Amino acid sequence: MCSTGSNTELQPTTSDPALLLELKTRRPPSLLDLAGCETWSVDFSPDGAWFAWSMGHGIVWVVAWPLDSEEGQDGETDRADKSFSCGHPVWGLAFGPKPPRSTTVAPPTIPSKGSKGKSSLFLATGLENGVIKVWNVLTGNAVFDLRGHEGVVRNLVFPQNGTLTLISSSRDKTLRIWDLAHKGKKVQVLSGHKDWISCCCVSSDCSMIASVGRFDRMVCLWSLRSYTFMRNLTGTNKKLCLLSSCDFSPDGAVLATAAFSGSSWWIDLWDPYTAEKLATLADYFEDYGQNQISAIQFSPDGLHLAIVTEDRQVV
Repeated sequence: MCSTGSNTELQPTTSDPALLLELKTRRPPSLLDLAGCETWSVDFSPDGAWFAWSMGHGIVWVVAWPLDSEEGQDGETDRADKSFSCGHPVWGLAFGPKPPRSTTVAPPTIPSKGSKGKSSLFLATGLENGVIKVWNVLTGNAVFDLRGHEGVVRNLVFPQNGTLTLISSSRDKTLRIWDLAHKGKKVQVLSGHKDWISCCCVSSDCSMIASVGRFDRMVCLWSLRSYTFMRNLTGTNKKLCLLSSCDFSPDGAVLATAAFSGSSWWIDLWDPYTAEKLATLADYFEDYGQNQISAIQFSPDGLHLAIVTEDRQVV
């Protein structure tokens, strides 16, 4: 499944990064060149020990990371690659929270038959048919399904507070906040977008959710504490633009949103507390033409912003 690139090591001082690894899809000949083979989402586990990617045709692979590792944290030796067959194309995926280090705090668990309260690493997968499947990565078993969305589940996010809270955004114009400790039976529905929701993200203090509507040009802020709408960031965009992605800076002081219109695209930077637009980054992207932005993400120190375009370039 995996093949390495050249043996050249990364040289941080050069402008051209080296290819470390290329993941190639395992796919039966009968599925070659058919629709549904797209990779829509990838994620690292919070402890960096696992990497998950949607390889198309409803299959998710989870591989131990780094690839030459034989033993995980706390002596965990079950490091074999795992394959999850979801039955429908996977558009979004996210690992569950990292168990707390403190021995005085019980790690988060999802009640299930045979679990005996043991902590596990969970992976949520959002499907084209609106279902969210939750998996136990260590056992490879499906834990349960979350049902309620009526369109593609495009994005999944676990807040960074260590709780088993899952936030999903969908083409059905809603966000849902699921309590996985109760198997998703306790759910909050956030409505307000007028069309597909492209992306959602959570502030570092877990007080706010931001969501962007692809066609309604809305940037909505929601309270994660009261589950209510807070504000729409207006003056966002030109007419006929598309909104594709958003991300909070690590300190939560800045919200970045990506937009595209015609042959141009740009990044707006916002103060989420005052709704003030701080800056628009546009002149840097003139060479990328028709290639829309598919994802943006701040670096952990908040000093850099990674931008992924639909032609597979990373800026």
